[in-house]
Amino acid sequence: MIKSVLAIGGSDPSGGAGIQADLKTFSALGVYGMAAITALTAQNTLGVYDTHTPSADFLRSQLTNVFKDINPDAIKIGMLSNSDNVDVLIDCISNYDVKYTVLDPVLSSSSGTPLLDPRGLTLLRENLLPKVSLVTPNIPEVALLLGINEPSSENEMLEAAQQLRELTKGHVLLKGGHLLGEESNDLLVTKEGQIHWFREKRVKTQNSHGTGCTLSSAIAAYLAITEGDVLQSVKQAKTFVLNALKGADKLDLGQGNGPLNHFV
Repeated sequence: MIKSVLAIGGSDPSGGAGIQADLKTFSALGVYGMAAITALTAQNTLGVYDTHTPSADFLRSQLTNVFKDINPDAIKIGMLSNSDNVDVLIDCISNYDVKYTVLDPVLSSSSGTPLLDPRGLTLLRENLLPKVSLVTPNIPEVALLLGINEPSSENEMLEAAQQLRELTKGHVLLKGGHLLGEESNDLLVTKEGQIHWFREKRVKTQNSHGTGCTLSSAIAAYLAITEGDVLQSVKQAKTFVLNALKGADKLDLGQGNGPLNHFV
């Protein structure tokens, strides 16, 4: 029987990130993809220009009707937009039987546009994080989640990841792409405290729009496929993203930071 994965997040009309990237990832990896929309954005490869957030009641209705018919094997949570939506997600995870939940804490766009209000950030930190299986922040996001300066070295990354693990009680994948250097190294700290570094040379391309969405979606898909093997899921997801980055220039789409090639 095919595995099913539900993405919860914002829509990107240009197709490179958000729900659109999630569904492309699920299709490429052979799982059945579903989606609940938290927010609509007006964006393209050059930036985010506007956002619109439907009511939290409508998000609750989307989730209720999916779960009462198709219980997903895993869910991936992306952009939540406001505190009301965070409340809905906390209820959802508490009330439904979800084995694996991956949270990509989308707090702002790459151009600096805030994508979650202050109360929503507090609720996410204090009430949602402890309920997820794995969280995948980048360096600016882990700084916001912990209220610290951005880590500027691998030692500081490790310290931040371990602090975040204490909050979530689950697994933490801290993405190191914002650090300078020829490598882009990510750090997995498991809920048991095991440390795994994933070291890769940077792919020289400006077409990296949706990398974080794609990685977290791929991890969710592989968690469903492998029945919860976190280390294997992260390894396979990173290989998928690496290949999508290497093939991104073949698409030649947009005037700015173009999308990955999910079907390379």
